[in-house]
Amino acid sequence: MNFALTEEQQMIVDTVRSFVETEIYPHENEVERTGVVPRELGLEIARKCKELGFFACNFPEEVGGAGLDHLTFTLVERELGRGSMGLTVFFGRPSGILMACNEEQRERYLLPAVRGDKFDALAMTEPDAGSDVRGMKCFARQDGDDWIVNGTKHFISHADIADVVIVFIATGEEQTPRGPKKKITCFLVDRGTPGFEIREGYNSVSHRGYKNCILTFDDCRLPSSQILGELHKGFDLANDWLYATRLTVAATSVGRARRAFDYALSYAAERKQFGKPIGANQGVSFKLADMITEIDAADLLTLSAAWRLDQGLPSNREIASAKVFATEMLARVTDEAIQIYGGMGLMDDLPLARFWRDARVERIWDGTSEIQRHIISRDLLRPLGA
Repeated sequence: MNFALTEEQQMIVDTVRSFVETEIYPHENEVERTGVVPRELGLEIARKCKELGFFACNFPEEVGGAGLDHLTFTLVERELGRGSMGLTVFFGRPSGILMACNEEQRERYLLPAVRGDKFDALAMTEPDAGSDVRGMKCFARQDGDDWIVNGTKHFISHADIADVVIVFIATGEEQTPRGPKKKITCFLVDRGTPGFEIREGYNSVSHRGYKNCILTFDDCRLPSSQILGELHKGFDLANDWLYATRLTVAATSVGRARRAFDYALSYAAERKQFGKPIGANQGVSFKLADMITEIDAADLLTLSAAWRLDQGLPSNREIASAKVFATEMLARVTDEAIQIYGGMGLMDDLPLARFWRDARVERIWDGTSEIQRHIISRDLLRPLGA
């Protein structure tokens, strides 16, 4: 077992960390204050990312990406996790699900996304369908070679900057031993399509500047050529995509936790009370010991899951374990960092309160902690017939 990074991987980690510190950190306070990322700033971040050769680094070289394996890309996401998501979204990691594009769609969607000419967003969640994806009510009725779509999606991340939205829509129903089940199909929907509207979503305490949106479909007509993948096979496509997104959430949680820990460690060494650094007291030093132990454990879980994906090994349970542990670890670490700082930890002069608020959503999106535990326990019990 070799836990060392290759020379190339270490160079990538150093490069991305430097990028985050020089191009992202300086703008974070303003984004936090206004809740807005100016479009020109986002495009400037994307331009600099392209200059570094990292735009669409999660895509294969044959379509113009950098061709990073899962492990190395997870290292990239870990470093990006140190920065504000409202800004790092412009670093350019198009949805991997676009690899399912057919030849004609590749020219219109995949290749422009890899070049950075188009931004995409992905829409699955609805007001009445969160963890229960098959409970979605957004429905498409076939009309000749077209589909007429009606319904609503919400909590759709960064749809405000998207040129195309990858939308999962119910296209029928089938009977199963457990009752009726929705058939789901994935569609590519262009901004500006008649009957399709992208509206501003809710104000969130987490990840300010990283917008969520509401999508509405009112007799929106889509040709069959807009289907991504196969008809009624969208659920299978979604499951493949969720592997990568859950791994990303785990990795970014580790990166953000390390940044919070760095603040707490420095403060514990510098802040003096009763004539000595507060870190000399076990009440603080033991917190630091627990924090770094949990961070390292989450890091290893996450990188191990990414390695398994690269080896073609079953990874569903391992990714779920990494996601649930890393996101819950982040909540504990940010809370303890604030406790070490005391009252100053909650002031806007420091980013700790932001880390603390941002951490809360990580246990919800891309599969709640409860869903991850369901995946893990099902993987353990099914081979035993339970």
